[in-house]
Amino acid sequence: MNLLKYRPFSAGFDFMAKSRAATPPKDYESALAELEAIVGEMESGQLPLEASLAAYKRGAELLQYCRRQLSDAEQQVKILENGALQPFRTEDPDD
Repeated sequence: MNLLKYRPFSAGFDFMAKSRAATPPKDYESALAELEAIVGEMESGQLPLEASLAAYKRGAELLQYCRRQLSDAEQQVKILENGALQPFRTEDPDD
C-alpha cells in the first residue's frame, strides 16, 4: 500500500498533500468543519501512521486558527461594549 497516495476521506481529503496543509481556511466555519472531519477520521482508527501525523498537524493548525478567530471576535465584542461585557438577559424586559 502506498501511503503517499492514501485518501482517507471519500470527499477527497488528502492529508499528505502539502498544498492543503499550507492553505489557510476560508473562514471560521470551514476551519471548524475541516477540523471536525479530521477528528472523526482519526477517531476511526483507519488512518496509516504517516497520514495520522499529517492529520494531527493540520488539526493543530486549524485549532490554532479557530482559537485566534474566537479571541479576535471576543476582543471586538469588548470594544463594542466599551470594554465591559454586559450580562446576558434571559427575561424579556417588556414583561
